[in-house]
Amino acid sequence: MSTFEALAGNEAVATAMRQIDPDVVAAYPITPQTSTVQKFADFVADGLVTTEFVTVESEHSAMSACVGASAAGARVMTATAANGLALMWEIVYIAASSRLPIVMSLVNRALSGPINIHCDHSDVMGMRDAGWIILFSENGQEAYDNLIQAVRIAEHPDVLLPVAVCQDGFITSHGMERVEIYDDADVKAFVGSYQPQWSLLDLQNPMTYGPLDFYDYYYEHKRQQVAAMEKAPEVILAVAAAFNRQFNRDYGMFESYRLGDAEVAVVVANSAAGTAKVVVDQLREEGLKVGLLKPRVFRPFPAQEMSAALRHVKAVAVMDRAISFGAMNNAGPLFLEIAAALALHGERMPIADYVFGLGGRDILPGEIESVYRDMFRAAESGRVEQMVTYLSVRE
Repeated sequence: MSTFEALAGNEAVATAMRQIDPDVVAAYPITPQTSTVQKFADFVADGLVTTEFVTVESEHSAMSACVGASAAGARVMTATAANGLALMWEIVYIAASSRLPIVMSLVNRALSGPINIHCDHSDVMGMRDAGWIILFSENGQEAYDNLIQAVRIAEHPDVLLPVAVCQDGFITSHGMERVEIYDDADVKAFVGSYQPQWSLLDLQNPMTYGPLDFYDYYYEHKRQQVAAMEKAPEVILAVAAAFNRQFNRDYGMFESYRLGDAEVAVVVANSAAGTAKVVVDQLREEGLKVGLLKPRVFRPFPAQEMSAALRHVKAVAVMDRAISFGAMNNAGPLFLEIAAALALHGERMPIADYVFGLGGRDILPGEIESVYRDMFRAAESGRVEQMVTYLSVRE
């Protein structure tokens, strides 16, 4: 039996962590993630979980402690944001390379400099090639739901990869919303107990972690990571299907909103998708056939499925809350992924990138509406007027 609670996104994630009751949590405070672990620390202090909570001196140490605990066979979780993730950088790669199913709540925030504590996606886009599975969340409900699913995804024997669950800093992490909280026993039953395949503490079956790995085996170990990532989509969908049945949800690799008969579409992730849905509804009332594709799974990237979902539209706009500096036209990472996916799967339509919201700048409904109207012009002319547009920036 579920209840509805008014919770900020970070509180919703902390509640999921309480229900999961991981063996170890190691974390360091950084805005706008801090309240996640602060709330979870209350659960620890109140005896509501049996978790070993490790207070560390830095994010580098936090991920290092997570790696050690996970290698020893523990179910492990952490949380961070932006510069904290950057300080973890070395160990983030080690966690994935060592095939450790750590789950991290990543509250997206702009990377310095200049120093900024508000939302954009430069932090997660920086780790997109680190070997982690990456999930996006539109709101606190999705952050809560994704975190629960992340445990089963990460620990699946065909995957054994760490998972980062993203939500937008301050916009959803500190924004209070109505969140459906499932029964503790149901969540505990859904995630199940963790039975590690290998453990440093198993003296009967000795294991080696973190060895020097020259060219005679390093290449094969990287190929094994690729194989695990190739198996992840099937597991992600299977876990989503089980979650949907259990909790009456509708998760997949992405969400299509009024996309089936759309003539033009926008692709945008996380909280801005919620604003885009309002714009879609308003333009539909005007008789304009517009739609939205909201990515949920960013790694592994569902290129074929997204291409199929967009195949029928006449023009596509991708909205990026990050820039890939020095890339083609300095476009955003999501645009580059979508453009490559469409091209590789033989889809030809005008496609443009709209960079927005860097450093937490608001994206207004009228700006999203202008993107849709740009796409109607592109659909009519067969080309985009400008490949990359920086919305609401002062020139």
